[in-house]
Amino acid sequence: MENSYKKIFSANKEWVKKMNTQDPDFFSHLAKEQNPEYLYIGCSDSRVHANEIMGLQPGEVFVHRNIANMVVNSDLNSLSVINYAVEHLNVKFIIVCGHYNCGGIKAAMQPKDLGILNPWLRNIRDVYRLHEKELDALPEHERSNRLVELNVYEQCLNVIKTAEVQKSYLEKGFPKVAGWVYDLNAGILKDLDIDFEKELNRVRKIYDLTKKG
Repeated sequence: MENSYKKIFSANKEWVKKMNTQDPDFFSHLAKEQNPEYLYIGCSDSRVHANEIMGLQPGEVFVHRNIANMVVNSDLNSLSVINYAVEHLNVKFIIVCGHYNCGGIKAAMQPKDLGILNPWLRNIRDVYRLHEKELDALPEHERSNRLVELNVYEQCLNVIKTAEVQKSYLEKGFPKVAGWVYDLNAGILKDLDIDFEKELNRVRKIYDLTKKG
């Protein structure tokens, strides 16, 4: 275990050497102020990394990750990330990206007491409740992947419900919110083609936060 840990620092030195060989200015550019166009809200799964699957370089994507790519209205972590990305980085797109075969989604589908995970997983179970009829009609082997997609959709709506996103889009025309799913088996990103403006107008009927008090 100790050797595995120490190898990280050796690998880091090799990576620095490689990057400097490819581009002598890589780290000087990286050290400058970030200016990403994308906020990526993804799962903490170790197999999914935003920059790599998007084909983008460090500094081009602002990233927030948690179990099952959730945007929970009581989670100051994700809400602070959205606030900073919208109001200070002026990102043009906010992407919620789930992935098939998600452990968090599968855990939420189990009728088990999972301790400290219970409050977090309840948010996923609430998504199941909203789409119960559709999900229960599916074969069991398809159900979890469909819940992955529906969860991404509901988390996109949660992003749209935030005041920062509503105000910025109406004033500046950005950011737009998109929902993706990553297929681990094929390495392909699937765009769920969420109609952002339609969903924004629908959300604002109840969650309109654009007016000052």
